[in-house]
Amino acid sequence: MPFVLYGCETWSLTLREERRLRLFENRVARKIFRPKREEVTGEWIELYDVELNDLFYPLNIIQVIKSKIMRLVGRVARMWERR
Repeated sequence: MPFVLYGCETWSLTLREERRLRLFENRVARKIFRPKREEVTGEWIELYDVELNDLFYPLNIIQVIKSKIMRLVGRVARMWERR
C-alpha cells in the first residue's frame, strides 16, 4: 500500500487516525481475501481480523508508519550542524 504511506514520515498520528488507518487496512484486506467456501460442508467462511492481518502483512500499517518516522528522525539526528 505505497499510496497510503506516501509522506507518512512527517505525520503526527493521533489515536483517531490510527484507528481509521487500521479500519482502512482491514477493509482492503477483506476485499483481497474474500470469504472462501469450505470444500467439505460448502459453507462460506469469512476470516477474522487477526487471520487477515497474518495473511496480509507481517506488520500492521501503524508499525510501518512508526518505523518510517523513526528512520527519518535518525537521518535528521545524523545531519551536520551547518546543514
